[in-house]
Amino acid sequence: MFGEGLIKGLGITIKRFLEPNLTEYYPEFKPKLPSRTRSSMVLEPEKCIACGLCVNACPNQVINLTSEKDEKNRKTLKTYEMNMGRCLLCGLCTQSCPTGALKLSQEFENAVYHREELVWDLIARSKQSNTPSGKVE
Repeated sequence: MFGEGLIKGLGITIKRFLEPNLTEYYPEFKPKLPSRTRSSMVLEPEKCIACGLCVNACPNQVINLTSEKDEKNRKTLKTYEMNMGRCLLCGLCTQSCPTGALKLSQEFENAVYHREELVWDLIARSKQSNTPSGKVE
């Protein structure tokens, strides 16, 4: 029959028109993320013992930390940088951390204009943000 495709197409269009909208108004309404979402890294510097296990566990050599010894001959964290442009967010570094200082969070708005901005100083970021870190169970 002539016009069968046209009628079928109009039927689909009318059916979709009567269904509720699928549009999410993202900037105004943040999406509800699953509890195991991996989007960003958070460091609690006071918990870090600068053991370097996270550096060894990282498959992409994303983490760069430096430490110095204090008067009691214990390592203290001096700098902690992550190149998030190379990070897979696999979570191996967080699993290897014996003190739980490094965690994955649900902060997902990490877009930048320049690649150099993806090298994060996690000590400085922890001082700037007061948001609680997310948990990966």
